[in-house]
Amino acid sequence: MPSSLSMSRNLKSGSTLLLVAGALALSACASKAPKELPPEPGPARTTTQPDSGEALGPRPGSQADFAAQMMGDDTIYFDTDKYDIDAMDQQALAKQAQWLMTYPEKRATIEGHADERGTREYNLALGERRANSAKNYLISLGVAASRLTTLSYGKERPVALGSNEQAWAQNRRAVTVTID
Repeated sequence: MPSSLSMSRNLKSGSTLLLVAGALALSACASKAPKELPPEPGPARTTTQPDSGEALGPRPGSQADFAAQMMGDDTIYFDTDKYDIDAMDQQALAKQAQWLMTYPEKRATIEGHADERGTREYNLALGERRANSAKNYLISLGVAASRLTTLSYGKERPVALGSNEQAWAQNRRAVTVTID
């Protein structure tokens, strides 16, 4: 029967042998640096080329096209408690009418808005008068009345929050939105 001393030596030499074998196995798996590195990544490339007839930008006649063509002239602004069309509004509405005449199948809704001051009922009525003023001017420029509807939001949909003249001025408006 082996002595405890010889068993201890065998365990140590076995453990050492296992440790060396494990280290050799790991070093064999370790990746080595390639002799030549791959090239740096360049700009992304697409594998398909767009058709030459494919349009870039919004689809002609769409709401996105209308907004892009108007460049802010889809909205007209009013003075406090007013709904009359001034010279700046006339220019914006003329631009809208020109676009609508280009796309005679398109319909539009004119949304009337007011600032936060006044009662809900007063502002709904004022928003309606503003929308109707814009609609009537578009009709006077040749847009068929049957293509235009109006809607008043009164003070319910402000674009600018705040209780100051700057915010109020931005909220006193009529916005033309085309219907797709």
